Amino acid sequence: MAENILVCTAWPYANGDLHIGHLAGAYLPPDIFARFHRLKGNNVLMVSGSDSHGTPITLRADAEGVSPLEVFERFHLSFLETFQQMGITYNLFTHTDTENHHQVSQDIFTACLENGFLFKRVEQQFYSETEGRFLPDRYIEGTCPNCGYESARGDQCDNCKSLLDPTDLINPRSKNDGSVPVLRETEHFYLDLEKLSPDVLAYLSQDKEHWRPNVINFSLQYVKDGLRGRAITRDIDWGIRLPLAGYDSKRLYVWFEAVIGYFSGSIEFAHNQGQPELWKEWWYNPSAKTYYFIGKDNIPFHAVIWPAELLGTGRQLYEHGTTRQLNLPYDVPANEYLNMEGQKLSTSRNWAIWAPDLLERYDPDAIRFYLTAIAPETRDSDFTFEDFIRRNNDELVAAWGNLVNRALGFAYKRFDGRVPDIGPDGLDEADQKILTEVEQGFETVGNLLTAVKLRAALEEALRLARTTNGYLNDKEPWQVIKNDPVKAGQSIYVTLRVIDNLKTLFAPFLPHTSQQLHEFLGYEGRLFGRQYTQEFAETKRQHVALCYDGSEAIGRWEPSQLQPGQSLRQPSPLFKKLEPELAAQEIARLLGAG
Repeated sequence: MAENILVCTAWPYANGDLHIGHLAGAYLPPDIFARFHRLKGNNVLMVSGSDSHGTPITLRADAEGVSPLEVFERFHLSFLETFQQMGITYNLFTHTDTENHHQVSQDIFTACLENGFLFKRVEQQFYSETEGRFLPDRYIEGTCPNCGYESARGDQCDNCKSLLDPTDLINPRSKNDGSVPVLRETEHFYLDLEKLSPDVLAYLSQDKEHWRPNVINFSLQYVKDGLRGRAITRDIDWGIRLPLAGYDSKRLYVWFEAVIGYFSGSIEFAHNQGQPELWKEWWYNPSAKTYYFIGKDNIPFHAVIWPAELLGTGRQLYEHGTTRQLNLPYDVPANEYLNMEGQKLSTSRNWAIWAPDLLERYDPDAIRFYLTAIAPETRDSDFTFEDFIRRNNDELVAAWGNLVNRALGFAYKRFDGRVPDIGPDGLDEADQKILTEVEQGFETVGNLLTAVKLRAALEEALRLARTTNGYLNDKEPWQVIKNDPVKAGQSIYVTLRVIDNLKTLFAPFLPHTSQQLHEFLGYEGRLFGRQYTQEFAETKRQHVALCYDGSEAIGRWEPSQLQPGQSLRQPSPLFKKLEPELAAQEIARLLGAG
């Protein structure tokens, strides 16, 4: 029976291009996972969008002397292009400045307020006398009170990952001009995390054996250390208004409303499909599973605070008269950090590989392969160009690409462009063994993908490709054909059938070349659906989103039924060999950029 799988990815701040750390940590893994479940025949909804209201956007807008709207729209379009090139198949990639998201966020605020999980507090907040305004948390830097890091932000310390309030900082200063802000009184709404803490702890204490140990251990300890109320409004003019009279100068805090985007995006998707209630299949269906793919710095917001918001919303949102609770996260497979050439990625130092630049020089499947092969699933990992080139050449090209080229090229040339027949004696023991082993990959690789162990799943698929190379080397059809064309043809038939299976096992990781191979093998149609951008009209303006149509997808997570006699298309290499000297050129480019 088909499962309902909701795949959520972190909402990137639309203040700059995506880099390899973003791809490896939060955007490529969910696409692999979603593609696998689509092949399995499950009902997948993959949603996310650009975070339009984050302070990094207003900071950049201030620096450029333009509006936050202009900044976020520019980079939102850049995200759409990057995701299309990489093959990230969102059912909907929208943004948080849609009328729908504003309305849903206000509804969540109202539900939490009516349920008694919001309170007001008059507090001291930093005010810049030089700028004449209250400073949002990210406009303030200072020393972390927990670890002593001198460049902690007003909302979080990037060194020890502690969530902070600006007033926690030691020696606070304005990020804009370095001036020392003063404290002034202002009133804000708070999410009562202390009141919600018992329910959040009960949720985290349920069966979480499928969670990564670092995620569940951190989350449990975070709650046990004590939750306290956290402000969900701020004094700023860019963002979502409060649905209350008398608060015209307040906006919903981005940390509170951005995570609501998973929910509002699902509702937007349903409306776009002409089925306004469709979102309930993933949010109110108790058997649905929701996965949140993020980096480890976002664990508190997705494993603790977002569940608290959902619990605070209660059971009545858009379902009046029922007792159904919005689904809490089934899994939060957060990744560790991806470093680069032995150093931490740093956008401020321009020590990063920007996705649009990388895609100008390398094929998307080569990038997808390497980022998965070094995925920081359980510990930090390191991207180096020397290793990228080595793995591309020794693994992707030599193990998988070369197997395809040898078998398909030989069949096309020596067997009149058709899949050879099985001989009268039938398959021998070696033939049966390789077919059985690779067909078992649908279970072994599939189990690893189900458990979100994507790196191990890719390693297993690659191992099966190497084993098939061994089979082909032992059979030596290029030698056998001189004396026994039938026997040679049989081993080529077996190899092509195995390659057809491997094509599917690799498809979630390497969708572009798997489609090429699908066509080389003589098939029609698309393994996966079609990506496209679409413009949606709203009352105030139009917005552009990335969409996915899977109605024509024919790929299935099941063994091949490749038939003898099937016509093949003339093959060409799936992958490019990279010259070793490219590594030095890339490092020089990085150093020049820095």
